[in-house]
Amino acid sequence: MTRVDMNELGPSELPTPSVDKRGARPALLRYLPLAVIVGLLALGYSFGLQDRVSLAALGDRRDELRAYVDANFGSSLATYLAIYTLAAAVAFPAQAVLSVIGGFLFGWLVGGASILLGATVGASILFLATRSAFGGFLRRGGEGVAARTAQGFRENAVGYLLALRLAPVVPFFLVTIAAALFDIRLRSFVLATFVGILPAVFAYAWLGQGLDSVLAAAREMGREPKVADLVTPEITIAFCALAAVAALPPLVRWVRRRRG
Repeated sequence: MTRVDMNELGPSELPTPSVDKRGARPALLRYLPLAVIVGLLALGYSFGLQDRVSLAALGDRRDELRAYVDANFGSSLATYLAIYTLAAAVAFPAQAVLSVIGGFLFGWLVGGASILLGATVGASILFLATRSAFGGFLRRGGEGVAARTAQGFRENAVGYLLALRLAPVVPFFLVTIAAALFDIRLRSFVLATFVGILPAVFAYAWLGQGLDSVLAAAREMGREPKVADLVTPEITIAFCALAAVAALPPLVRWVRRRRG
């Protein structure tokens, strides 16, 4: 066999190394769902939707909206469910207002059930998109604190998520993203989310039924109504108590493991 001297070959005669493109495409697919979500959120901000979805805007059109819902209940409910699901999926910062609107327009039972379904499905979409892009990176960090924390979170995923969902101080979307980063199972995430948001969902829907009095009081005071006007200290204390109860089992297991 004749040996070829690479120095004697011209530029056009040099062998071209093969490029393996198999890893590039899966990487793009991993990040695509999250990129779509971020794009939709940015689009919503560009249209100023965060300012248009407010209790003040609802107060200005409440009679018109109620008349429309009464005449088109089924389609209105389906539209509301789709909007709420999308808002939960893109982490739109007006879910509390949308929850109150649901109770105001559809009543605490139907409105609450729609909020529960929309929030759970929307959060699951965000969870899957985030986990697709970044899930497991804490576990891949080796034996550090982050890796051990992720392992402990996964072992007690339902208990920890229940406590976080019940606590009124932790933003809904942050809990979803944290769960995705810890790479927990979708089944555990859906179960803990569905059960954990039940009290808050129906509380906001119930508060929405009494929105007329809050809107009237805000007008008399010459200011725009806020969701905080509806939430009493008693409700906040009740949510915190529920969160503490939900956090007890994983906390006890953690203490036993440390002692053992």
